[in-house]
Amino acid sequence: MRILMPPPHIAPSAIPEESAVQTLDLLLHRAFEQLASDIHVESGEDFFRVRFRIDGQLQIAATPVLSLRDAVVSRLKVLARMDIAEKRVPQDGRIQYPYKDQTIDLRVSSLPTLHGEKIVVRILNFSRERPGLAALGYEPDDRTKLLQALGRPHGLILMTGPTGSGKTLSLYSCLELLNRAEVNISTVEDPSEIHLPGANQVNINERAGLTFATTLRALLRQDPDVIMVGEIRDLETAEIAIQAAQTGHLVLSTLHTNDAPSTLARLRHMGIAAFNVAASVNLITAQRLIRRLCDKCKSPLDAEQTAFFFNTLTPQDSQAIPADSRAHATLYKAVGCHACDKGYKGRIGIYQVMPVSDVMQTCIIRDNDTQTLAAQAALEGVRTLRQAGWLKVLQGITTMDEVMALTNHG
Repeated sequence: MRILMPPPHIAPSAIPEESAVQTLDLLLHRAFEQLASDIHVESGEDFFRVRFRIDGQLQIAATPVLSLRDAVVSRLKVLARMDIAEKRVPQDGRIQYPYKDQTIDLRVSSLPTLHGEKIVVRILNFSRERPGLAALGYEPDDRTKLLQALGRPHGLILMTGPTGSGKTLSLYSCLELLNRAEVNISTVEDPSEIHLPGANQVNINERAGLTFATTLRALLRQDPDVIMVGEIRDLETAEIAIQAAQTGHLVLSTLHTNDAPSTLARLRHMGIAAFNVAASVNLITAQRLIRRLCDKCKSPLDAEQTAFFFNTLTPQDSQAIPADSRAHATLYKAVGCHACDKGYKGRIGIYQVMPVSDVMQTCIIRDNDTQTLAAQAALEGVRTLRQAGWLKVLQGITTMDEVMALTNHG
């Protein structure tokens, strides 16, 4: 097997070519050590390769010999309890993989392609730590808004963003703050990715009829105080979640939307009445994960480059930057060294935290469009995701290029 970009502590020769079992084990161990979130096992007409997604970026980890392809794929499917004889339709499975002193949950997906099956392995709970809101990247004022919403006895808190933006970790960091002996917390997910001692966690099973909606109805008869719904996917689930939020329960959930104001419009488009949206939603957070600069090799920008950054900001973005952040700013660029990947190491969140104020409730009841809702949010001091990213740039945490690549203007 030819290894590309091996970590310094594992030599390429350590990967055997004669055993699919050993090959897979070493690849999994390498993925765990490099903190990969996904493993892609894929084939071309005349090649076989494995890629890791690390800090949101795909990179080639290994190119095993082509003769190992079928054996490695079959080994993965056996471990995931998938049908190894069925290669014509997609399949899903799960693996509980022992690693050191813990068990790693792996979600496995197969897909028939022109040159054989592609397997993607999602590493669900490698890190069992639940960092605090500050460590996740929430700014102090945004933490205050979120804690105020969590302190209310009922209502709906929504966390939005694309797949892989850290929504689940944010949810569980919030649940950790609420997790006390006198609070009954119930969660329903597909699947449960993080173990929370003291909470009642349910995995949905659609084949058995255990959907988000049916589980939510059952949870409402379990005397809950806090309900966490992994994702609101359809009108039925949304209606039950909103009903729960209006009848004395604190409900936390996620949606796939681009930013906080568009989440309100999404709920309306799903079929939720404007009054119910206004009466139930307490706060919406939109988030992205951006790469951190490597502390060992990042290089400060000179005064001319820093001035150029400030001169290219829009008036709205410039106004959203506090004066003290501007005065003490030191901007950096990515360089790259042996300890990082092209100047970056690790990721941190940027957040748009939007409480639903009385004025915003009025806008929702009037069925205002997303642009009007966004304008009202800006008047209330809610930062856009890009503005939140600029704060991280000024703090020396990331670069302008990273923020530009992961956020939309406005």
